[in-house]
Amino acid sequence: MHRFTVIFMVFLAAACGSSAVTNNSGSSGSSANENRSQVDTHANHKTTDQGVASHSADHGHAMESSPGAESAPLELQFLDSMIAHHKGAVDMAMLAETRASRAEIKELAANIINDQEREMARMSEWRDQWFGEKPDAINMKFPGMAAGMGGMDMKRLESKAGTDFDVEFIRQMIPHHEGAIEMAKAIRSAARPELKLLGYDIIAAQEAEIRQMREWLTMWTKP
Repeated sequence: MHRFTVIFMVFLAAACGSSAVTNNSGSSGSSANENRSQVDTHANHKTTDQGVASHSADHGHAMESSPGAESAPLELQFLDSMIAHHKGAVDMAMLAETRASRAEIKELAANIINDQEREMARMSEWRDQWFGEKPDAINMKFPGMAAGMGGMDMKRLESKAGTDFDVEFIRQMIPHHEGAIEMAKAIRSAARPELKLLGYDIIAAQEAEIRQMREWLTMWTKP
C-alpha cells in the first residue's frame, strides 16, 4: 500500500490521545478511532529537509508544496492537499475535547473529527487505488489551500481555554472551512465522479457549519 506522507508540523501530541466522540447520528467514537488509525498509516511526518517549511512561531501548521506538485494530475493534487487540509481541522477540533466550554463547540468538534477522518480514510484509499506510489502532490497553490491553512494559529488556540477558546476556535475554523469549500469547488472538473460527489458533500456540510458558527460568534461576542 502506498505510504502517503503529509508534510506537517505536529503540535498536539497530548491532545491526540483521544476519547470517544459521537456524531449527529449517534454513532460512537469507535468508528472515528478506526478511521484515525487508518489515516495515520498514511500520515507519517517528514523531517525538515524533506520539505517542512519553517514559519514564524505565531502559526502552527506551516507547510510548503511537494516538489513538482503543480504538474501532478488534478485529482492527485486534490487528494493529497485535502487530506493535509482536513488533518489541520482535526488537529484543531481535538483541542476542543478538553479546552472548549460550550457544549455546542464540543459537539461541532466531535462531528468535524468524525466526518473529516472518515473522508481522509476514503481519500487515502482512492489515492492508493488510483495513483499507487506516485510522489506526494500537496500543492499550496491549489485553490483555497493556502487561505485555509493560513488562517490557523495553533499556538494562539492552544493558549485559550473556556469561553475564550470557543470564540477563537470559531474565528479560526470559519476561514479554514472556507478554504476547503474553495478546494472542493475546484475539483468539479475532475474526471472521477467519486471526487465530484465528495466535493459536493464537503461544500454542503461545511457551508452549514459556517452558517452556524457565524451565528454563535455574533451571539457570543455581543458587548
